[in-house]
Amino acid sequence: MTDPEAADSGSTDPATFASREAESTAEPVVHAVGVGPGAPAFLTGRARDLLAEADVVAGFETVVDFARAAIDDADTDCLTCGYADEGETLSAFADRVAAGERGVALLMGDPNVSGYQFLGKVERAVDGPVRVVPGISSIQVAASRARTPMEDTAFQTLHVRGDVTGALDRLADDAGERHLIVIPRPYDWMPEDVAQFLLDRGAPGESTALVFERLTHDGKSRTETTLADLAADAGGDDPDDTAFSDLSILVVRAPTDTDLP
Repeated sequence: MTDPEAADSGSTDPATFASREAESTAEPVVHAVGVGPGAPAFLTGRARDLLAEADVVAGFETVVDFARAAIDDADTDCLTCGYADEGETLSAFADRVAAGERGVALLMGDPNVSGYQFLGKVERAVDGPVRVVPGISSIQVAASRARTPMEDTAFQTLHVRGDVTGALDRLADDAGERHLIVIPRPYDWMPEDVAQFLLDRGAPGESTALVFERLTHDGKSRTETTLADLAADAGGDDPDDTAFSDLSILVVRAPTDTDLP
């Protein structure tokens, strides 16, 4: 068991901590479950089963809210948090698990996509193996809508704390050769800013750029333009400086042969 600040302690970045080695084959004390992109219909059967059996559930408030319909036991206790109190919340969650309760930590989408920072904090907080239960990610939905097969696509998330230069460089290296799927970061690396970065690094300005907002949610939208036109509105780091919401996915299609029969 760790102290109340366990979720934020240690010199290793939580995402690096979570990916330091292959998952243990020992019986897990906690399941880290992906809740999908938000719509209840995208919650997997395995996730529903684990939530139905859970004694205590922990996660960010908005993420837990997406899964509440599957938490049908009135005795299941939901411990919700924000960034300010996640360490305290995960410590309380760990205490409950250590006492023998069945614990489920909830992550948005698929834990393997932009979820390892929270996963690492969960692993640091609990005393025992954590089993990851994949979910449906918004990038899978975006790939389907944009018809960009994952084997022909480079994916990068910018929705992390810290420096994203490496991720941007990898996108630039693949621009024009592979499709790109990007999770922007509100609000300093929004779709327009990513488009400008790619143009500056030589990406074809005529490439088709699609921005999907609120995928699987009410009010979902799709904007189709070119990389050059999208980049025209780059700049700024406030919500008013972008045309898109914080629930956006950017897809840049690589040139393809459109003369197929």
